[in-house]
Amino acid sequence: MSEYITLKDNRDFSRLYKRGKSYVSPVLVTYILKNKSDNLRFGITTGKKVGKAVKRTRARRVIREAYYGLYPDIKKGYDFVFVARRKTPYVKSQTISKAMKKHLKTAGVLK
Repeated sequence: MSEYITLKDNRDFSRLYKRGKSYVSPVLVTYILKNKSDNLRFGITTGKKVGKAVKRTRARRVIREAYYGLYPDIKKGYDFVFVARRKTPYVKSQTISKAMKKHLKTAGVLK
C-alpha cells in the first residue's frame, strides 16, 4: 500500500480547508485542491462529534476503504481531505463510496 500518500502536516490540512473546493453530503465532506506534484495525496479527519474512539476509527476505516476503491479512477495531481460526519460510522462503506464518487465526479477529478 505504499502507493497511497497521506497528508500528515497540519499546514497541508489548513491549506485545503482555506483554498480547497468543498463538497458536502450527509455522510462525508470532501476538500479538493490541485497540488504541484504528480501525486495523489489524501488525509482523513474525524472530529469528536463523530463519537468516541471506536466510532471515529470505524469512520476513518470506511472512508479509507472507499478511497482505495476509487483510487485507480482519480486523475493524478490532487490533494484530498475527507471529513467524517456524525452519520459516517453508522453507514456501510458503499454509501461512503457513492458519496465520495459523486463529490469527485462533480469536481471533475475522475478519469
